Amino acid sequence: MSATMREMRLVLAGFGGQGVLFAGKVIASCALLEDREVSWLPSYGPEMRGGTANCSVTLSDEAIGSPLVTAPDALVAMNQPSFDKFIEEMEAGGVCVVDTTLVVDTAAAERRDVRLCAIPAATMAEEAGLKGLGNIVLVGKLWAETRFCERDTLDAAIEHCVPARKAAMVEKNKQALTLGIEG
Repeated sequence: MSATMREMRLVLAGFGGQGVLFAGKVIASCALLEDREVSWLPSYGPEMRGGTANCSVTLSDEAIGSPLVTAPDALVAMNQPSFDKFIEEMEAGGVCVVDTTLVVDTAAAERRDVRLCAIPAATMAEEAGLKGLGNIVLVGKLWAETRFCERDTLDAAIEHCVPARKAAMVEKNKQALTLGIEG
C-alpha cells in the first residue's frame, strides 16, 4: 500500500453468483498477508444466486472501529442497481470501478468528485477464455487505480483464497488480475 493510502473503505456489490464476496475476500486477504488490519462483512439477499450481494471491506494500518462501510472511498459495482445504490454514498475523492458489461448508465450519477473507472470486465474475461472471472478483472483494475497492497501480495491472495479443489483456477484468476491491471 502506498504511503498516502493508510486506509481503504470499500464496498463491492453486484448480483449473487458474480463472485462479489470472493472478490472481497481476495482484497481482505491482501491485508492479512501484509499483516495489516482488515474487516470483511458480507451481505446478501435471501436468494443468493441472482439476488443482490455486497460486502464491505476495510484495510487499515490502524484498528478498525466498525466493519460496516457507510461512506466508501472505493466502490466496485458489478451491476446497475449496485452502482445506482452505492455511488451516492461515496466519499468525495473516491474511486469507483464499474463493469460496463452490466452497468450501462453511469451518467445517472452526477458525481464529479469521484473518479470513475469503467471497463467491460465480464466481457473482457469471457473474450480471454476466463468466463466468470469479471470479478477478479475488477479487483485488478481497483489495484491499478489504488495500489491497495504490493503487487506480489495480490497473487499470494489468489493462491490463499482459491480452494484446493479448484487449484486449476489459480492461474486463470492471476490472468484475470492482469487483464484488469492492464485494462
